[in-house]
Amino acid sequence: MSDTRQQVAEHLRFYSELGVSGVNADSRWSKRPDASSHADRPSAIDYRPSDSAQVRVFASSTEALAAIKADIGAECTRCKLHTLGRRQVVFGVGNADADLMFVGEAPGADEDAQGIPFVGRAGQLLTKMIQAINLERDQVYIANVIKCRPPQNRNPEPDEIATCEPFLFQQIAAIKPRVIVALGSFAAKTLLRSEESISRLRGRIYDFHGAKLIPTFHPSFLLRSPDRKREAWDDLKRARALLTAPVTGGE
Repeated sequence: MSDTRQQVAEHLRFYSELGVSGVNADSRWSKRPDASSHADRPSAIDYRPSDSAQVRVFASSTEALAAIKADIGAECTRCKLHTLGRRQVVFGVGNADADLMFVGEAPGADEDAQGIPFVGRAGQLLTKMIQAINLERDQVYIANVIKCRPPQNRNPEPDEIATCEPFLFQQIAAIKPRVIVALGSFAAKTLLRSEESISRLRGRIYDFHGAKLIPTFHPSFLLRSPDRKREAWDDLKRARALLTAPVTGGE
């Protein structure tokens, strides 16, 4: 079997596991989003660096994200993770003006090595999940709550989340996505300020600072529990419906 045919077969098998029974022919999903979809958004972005009381204003989300990344620094020492084997800070990647943002938990070994979120096996699955709603990775923005890898991929600890989460909120404020998909328990709990399990949080749409937030299972969990992919697909369909809905003047 050729590489192309094998890739097609893998995609079809993945969609079958999700419960996808057809292809959406809606013309809205054959077009990539452009700057016009963000024409109603403020052109100035307020951002307060962590070491300054002064608010800086940027003309674009790209500039604001660059400032946040510079504020974190390449050798961040704000929490103990910098002493526990992390190689580098993993900031985030994607379209700075994305309508859709994915928020995960923390970098793994592959992400720590490459400096890019979701590039390992879970990242490959996330890419397929994005493509399942007729988008590509470079059309969305992807980040994690924690920017440095915990040792042995253990769960983030409360002090680490408390130290790093302000940068995530700044990223969200800069990008101003219409829809946020929280991947897994830690992302959902952090954003929603909830102690509920991801199984109880998912299946609903939440208001989040002008965006709609959809919790779903983390791709690494779906790799271990493929029988839950159908539920994740239901969540992705909610995100897709929100993204295709007309933008009203109240948004």
